[in-house]
Amino acid sequence: MKKQVLIILAIFLAFGTLFAQNDLQPLATIKLNKTESVTLKQLKARCEVYKKQTGLTSFTLDQKKEILDALIDEKLILQAAAKQGISLTDSQTQELYLKSLANQVGAEITEQQFASIVKEQTGLSLDDFFQSQLAMTVVEYKTFLKNQYIAQQYVAMLKQSEIAQISATDAEVRDYYDMNQSTFFQSDILKLFLVIVPKTTPNASAKAQELLDSFNGKATDAKMEALKASAKAEGTYQAGDMYVSKNATAATQLGIDYTELLQLFKMSTGDFSELSETSTDYQFFISRGITPAKLLTLSDVIQPDSVVTVYEYIRENLTAQKQTMYFSQAVQEVTDSLRVPANFQMVRTGAALDSLLENW
Repeated sequence: MKKQVLIILAIFLAFGTLFAQNDLQPLATIKLNKTESVTLKQLKARCEVYKKQTGLTSFTLDQKKEILDALIDEKLILQAAAKQGISLTDSQTQELYLKSLANQVGAEITEQQFASIVKEQTGLSLDDFFQSQLAMTVVEYKTFLKNQYIAQQYVAMLKQSEIAQISATDAEVRDYYDMNQSTFFQSDILKLFLVIVPKTTPNASAKAQELLDSFNGKATDAKMEALKASAKAEGTYQAGDMYVSKNATAATQLGIDYTELLQLFKMSTGDFSELSETSTDYQFFISRGITPAKLLTLSDVIQPDSVVTVYEYIRENLTAQKQTMYFSQAVQEVTDSLRVPANFQMVRTGAALDSLLENW
């Protein structure tokens, strides 16, 4: 009996080894700058990433082949970039990663702060959170960001002059404004001078009260500018202007109801709020006046105190859209030029490849 159990265990172990070897077998070999394999395991991992992005639970054979082609293209571009000396340091990769986290929360944030938010809201560790959202660990996500950036830099280097020449025309700007004129209605906008003292600051409550008392009830421009400079120099609190629109979206963003928002707009210029406490900080603000609602024309600035006009705003956005469209075409052109026998070869093709891709 004991011998039979050992035999059964040996069979299971053999099957496990067989499956592991199957996953590690190469589907293609890249050899532009070095010899590198694209394995079935890598393809499966990338498919899991795309499942998270698309919400799909499975892919067809043709879709798997498309993902395999994309993986080959990515490795070709990365090797071509490496050959040109394009790289990214660990600190630069970390900076990209932190920018990505900041985009998710809408403010600058450290990895530790982001991990705390994730733990509080989901109960997950950072690795488990990224696995659930992206099918990647933190390390894999950083590598993904790094590779994407390097690939973009390589294509941009090759197509720099062409991209620089792409710009929205005057006719395109005016046509866009005519078709979307109603979206340029600007509601009443309240300008506030906001002071925030995080609770992590020593004696935060007393510090916030001290800053409020320093105005002596008079909101002068000179005092507010001085406080901005002091906040920047000290780094222990924040002070600066913010703009609040009179609409439901603004109320939601501020975490207040619409009635409370309307009360803010009833404040006179120079009025102070009371010192308030949130779960993370102490804060107060000063009303700096209201810009009345209006339908913006092409020559109006896009928001109060801005130097960018509606015309320039539309032109910049249309130009960015056109450049993005061209960049997508440029990526395809570059990868097509790299997909030559000297740079790569398929290890599995035809029925042999189909058999591998159909079985999972």
